[in-house]
Amino acid sequence: MQFLNNKWMRAAVPALLIHCSVGTVYCWSTFKQAIAEQIGMSPFAVGWAFSLAIFFLGTSAAFAGRMVEKDIHKSSLISCLCFTAGMVGTGLFIQFTTGVVALIGIFVSYGCIMGIGLGIGYLTPVKTLMLWFSDRKGLATGISIMGFGLAKAIATPVMELIQNSLGISAMFYILGGVYFVLMMLGHFLLKKPDGWVEPQDNSNAVKPLSMFKNKTFVGIWLMFFLNIHCGLALITYEKQILSTAFAGAAFLAAIISIVPSVTAAFNALGRIGYSSISDNMKERNTVYKIIFTSCIAITALALIPFSITNGQNSIVFGIIVIALLLIVNLGYGGGFSTLPALLSERFGMESISSIHGLALTAWAAAGLTGNNMSELILGATGGVYDYILIATLALYVVALIVCIGLVRKKKA
Repeated sequence: MQFLNNKWMRAAVPALLIHCSVGTVYCWSTFKQAIAEQIGMSPFAVGWAFSLAIFFLGTSAAFAGRMVEKDIHKSSLISCLCFTAGMVGTGLFIQFTTGVVALIGIFVSYGCIMGIGLGIGYLTPVKTLMLWFSDRKGLATGISIMGFGLAKAIATPVMELIQNSLGISAMFYILGGVYFVLMMLGHFLLKKPDGWVEPQDNSNAVKPLSMFKNKTFVGIWLMFFLNIHCGLALITYEKQILSTAFAGAAFLAAIISIVPSVTAAFNALGRIGYSSISDNMKERNTVYKIIFTSCIAITALALIPFSITNGQNSIVFGIIVIALLLIVNLGYGGGFSTLPALLSERFGMESISSIHGLALTAWAAAGLTGNNMSELILGATGGVYDYILIATLALYVVALIVCIGLVRKKKA
C-alpha cells in the first residue's frame, strides 16, 4: 500500500501514537494521592514510584540504544508489552494488596517494568523520524516529543473521569488496554525509509565510557540534566507555588484549575517550537542558550516579589509566578526535543539511537534529584519556596556556563 509509505504514516503518526501513550507518565500527580489513600501509605513514599519510572526510563534507553539501531520493531514491541504490563500490574497491586506489599508491587510495576517500556518507547521512533525528515530534523523530533508533552493534557481529564466513576484500579486496567492498542498500531506502522540499511559492522559501535570522556558529550549531558532537574524542581510544585502566590485570593481555585493545563500546553509548545526554530539556526546549541537565559531572567524576577511580600498575595506577584511557570515549562519541553538533532549535528546519524540513549541517563538522574531537592529544601526551611527559586537560579546559571563553555560547534 503505497499511500502508507511516506514520512507521515511511517514516522510521524507512529511516533505520536507511541509518545502520546508513554507520555502519560507525567499524569502521576493526578492519581498519586488516590494511590496513597488506597494502599495506606504516605504520598511521599508512593512518590518514589514516579522517580523510579524516570530512572528506569533513562537507564533502559541507554542500554537499549544498540537494539533500537538494529531493529525498531523489536524495540517498539518490547516497549508496548512492558509499558502496558506495568500499568495493569500497578492496578492489580492497588486492588488486591495494601501497605508495604502494595508499595513494593507498585515500585516494580510502575517504576521498573513500565519505566523500561517508557524508556525504550521514547527512544524507538526518534532516529526513524530524523531519517524521514532529514532536512528538518528539529521539526521531526519536535512533532514526536510534543506528543509526549501533550499526553498529560489529553489523558488527565480522562483519568479523572475513569477514576471518579470506576476507581483507581479500573483506570489502570482500561488505560493499559487502550495504550496497548495504540502502541501496537504504532509498532506496525513504524518503518525506516526504503534504501536505508543499518551498518552491520560493530567496530564503530558506541562505547559508553568513551562517550563520557568526550568533552562535548559531557557538556550536553550536564546541561540536559540541569534543565530537567530545575524544571522538575518547579513543575512538580506548581500547585503549591500558585497557592503561595495567590494566597487568600477569591479566584485561587480557578487559577489552580486553569494554569496547569496552560503550563502543559507551553511544555508541548516548547517541544515543537524550539526544535523547529533550531532547524533555521547555524548552531542548534543557541536554543539552549535562549532557554537558560530566559529561565535565569524570569527566576531572578520572581525572587524579587517573593522576598518583598514574603509570600503574601499581590496581583503583580501572581502574574510573575505564572510567567515563571510558563517559561520554565517552555524551556523544559524545548530541551527534550532539541536534544536528538543537536546530538546528530555533533556526532552524526550512524549511532544516534545509542548516543541519544546514553544522553537520556541525564533524565534518569534528574528524575531522582529534581523534585526531591525541592522536598528537602521545603523540609529544611519550614516550607519557604524562596530557597527553591534561589537553588534553581544558581543551577540555571551553571547550565548556561556549561552550554557556552563545553558544547561548542565542532570546527569544519
